Amino acid sequence: MTTPGFRPTHVVPGIGMPAWEAPDPARPTLPLDPLLPVRLVERRGDWGHVLCANGWSAWVDARFLLAVPQDPPAAESPLTRTADPRPLLARADETLSRYRVAVDELAAGGLDGEAFQGRTRGLRIGVVVDGESVWLYDAAHARWVYADGTRLSTYATDDGPRAAAEDPGHAPTQVVIPDGT
Repeated sequence: MTTPGFRPTHVVPGIGMPAWEAPDPARPTLPLDPLLPVRLVERRGDWGHVLCANGWSAWVDARFLLAVPQDPPAAESPLTRTADPRPLLARADETLSRYRVAVDELAAGGLDGEAFQGRTRGLRIGVVVDGESVWLYDAAHARWVYADGTRLSTYATDDGPRAAAEDPGHAPTQVVIPDGT
C-alpha cells in the first residue's frame, strides 16, 4: 500500500537491495523489495536515507537507486548536455569486436579453450538498448551509466558504501528536497 501523497524519486533495482538501520554497515536490516518506489530524503556520501512507498524508511547505498524519470524539459528550455556517450559506445564496440574475433578463432579451431580464455581475460562489457535509452557498463570506472541521447549519468557502481570512519573526508550530510512534495 502506498502512502497517500507519496511521490517517489527513485526505485529499488530489480534484484532488490540491502538496507541498514543507520549509515553503518554493522547495522543491517531487512532488504528492500525489487522495484519498490522510494523517496531519497537525505544523502551522506554514498549512503542515502530513503522513505519507502509503504511508509518504512532505511539507509541504502544510494548509488544503486534507479532515478524515476523527471518530466521532460519545457519546450522553451534547452536540453542539457553532459558527458558524451559516444566514447563509451566506441569502447563497447571495440570490446565486442575483440570477443567476436576470439570466438571465431575458437570455432575455427585456431584457439583451444585455454588460449580463448587468455584472449578474453579482462574483457568486460554491458550494453542494454531500449529505444532512445541506453545503459552502458563503464569498465574503466566500474560503474553503469544511463544515457537518453542528451545526458549521461551514473546510476550504479561496483563499490559498496563506505562508513564515515573508513572515509574521514566523506561528504557532509545533504538534505534532499524533491520538487513538488
